[in-house]
This record gives sequence, structure tokens and C-alpha cells, in this order.
Amino acid sequence: MSTNQYQVTGMTCGHCEMSVREEVGAVPGVEEVQVSAESGTLVVTGSDDVEESKVLAAVDEAGYSAVPVA
Repeated sequence: MSTNQYQVTGMTCGHCEMSVREEVGAVPGVEEVQVSAESGTLVVTGSDDVEESKVLAAVDEAGYSAVPVA
């Protein structure tokens, strides 16, 4: 199991959080998604083979952009 954090830009409300949560939650291997519009953070927990590119694409599909936090 691995946990990765991302900085998301453009989120302003609970609906934004829900959109990101739904899209990222549908990525294969993702087990838990925590989103905060206030801090602009996304924390994804899942199997070790969750592809970062798919997480980033899911955030993009929700209408936002994200970058990994080192």
C-alpha cells in the first residue's frame, strides 16, 4: 500500500472536492481519497501499482490540475 500527495489548483468548494474524489476514486487500485479545497491538497492511498499518470488524468478530467508533492 502506498500514499501519495498532490497539490491541486482551482478547487474552491465542496462540489470541487466531490468531483475530484469521484474521478480519482475510479482509478484502478485507489482505495482512499482525501481532498481539501481549503488547502488544495489531494491524498491518494492505494495499491503500490497505482499509476500517477492516471491519478493526474483523473484530476484533469474533473476540471482541475495537480502536481505531485515531493
